[in-house]
Amino acid sequence: MQFTAKQISEFIDGTIEGDENVQVGELSKIENGKKGSLCFLSNPKYENYLYLTNASVVIVRKDFSPSQPVSSTMIRVADPYSAFSVLLEKYNEVMNQNNSQVGIEQPSFIHPSAKIGKNVFIGAFSYVSENAQIGDGSKISAQVFIGADSIIGKKCCIHPGVKIYNRSVLGNNVIIHSNTVIGSDGFGFAPQADRTYSKIAQIGNVVIEDDVEIGANTAVDRATMGSTFIRKGVKLDNLIQIAHNVDLGEHSAVAAQTGISGSTKVGENALIGGQVGIAGHLTLAKGTQIGAQAGINFNTTEENKQWHGSPAQPLRDWMRASVIFKQLPNVEKRIASLESKIKELNLIIEQNSTISK
Repeated sequence: MQFTAKQISEFIDGTIEGDENVQVGELSKIENGKKGSLCFLSNPKYENYLYLTNASVVIVRKDFSPSQPVSSTMIRVADPYSAFSVLLEKYNEVMNQNNSQVGIEQPSFIHPSAKIGKNVFIGAFSYVSENAQIGDGSKISAQVFIGADSIIGKKCCIHPGVKIYNRSVLGNNVIIHSNTVIGSDGFGFAPQADRTYSKIAQIGNVVIEDDVEIGANTAVDRATMGSTFIRKGVKLDNLIQIAHNVDLGEHSAVAAQTGISGSTKVGENALIGGQVGIAGHLTLAKGTQIGAQAGINFNTTEENKQWHGSPAQPLRDWMRASVIFKQLPNVEKRIASLESKIKELNLIIEQNSTISK
């Protein structure tokens, strides 16, 4: 499907600079741009590609000032990245219009007590347990397990291999990618006198609210009692561990390989980098931002504050400490040199003291 630069600018409320009638039929990265493609420039380090690309249309920031002639038609917007994401979503919708599957593939198992909404797709080798509910327009891919009494909302997309344990609750427009597990046991074991462990029954569930997206190979444990909550609009990357009774605030985003320990409450709009470790029974303030590989073992009370390092510290303190870390080898040499000189001075002092006696 072809669109003109003028049509695209209307989608994203942009201003055209160049040929408004030039047509594009695909999206591309700016370094791979070719005739008939649309790309965007957001990061200044890619600016050089703007002068080399063969892309027909490039989305740029409204205040961008090129240092060389640009052969592509430019569309100026407030935020190129956000504008391009809007176009990606529209492109995805168009591409999927002809792939709107409905019905139940065989072989699959649907318990007679399960309630299946309108325009639902259930892929082959999937298992829908007793009293489970699947809302209108939801797509359940192949080899998905949905446990007893679970509720899947409307227009959800559950990718192949996802396992949803009993009594899990998913809101509307939830996306869960392949091999993720929802509702597995929380990590609860009571130490015994003989140094063995007794398993603590995990009788709660997981509640995932509307518009949540969860990446592949992620685990969200059910609560010991009550519920583990993934609040509205949360975005989880691949390979994340969310422990029992965690309450992850609305519109928070968590990058890969992060672990959030049991009963921790994360405020809304938190941003958590990759490989972050968060201890249990903590409360993190609204808008907390945590850099990659940081370790959090304390409550945060100040909203929208950045934390880095392990153990974590405020961003400015961590930056100062990082500078010192780099200087440590030279500092060690200087200390060794000073110690050597001190020994020499002590010898001289001792010799002079002996002579004076």
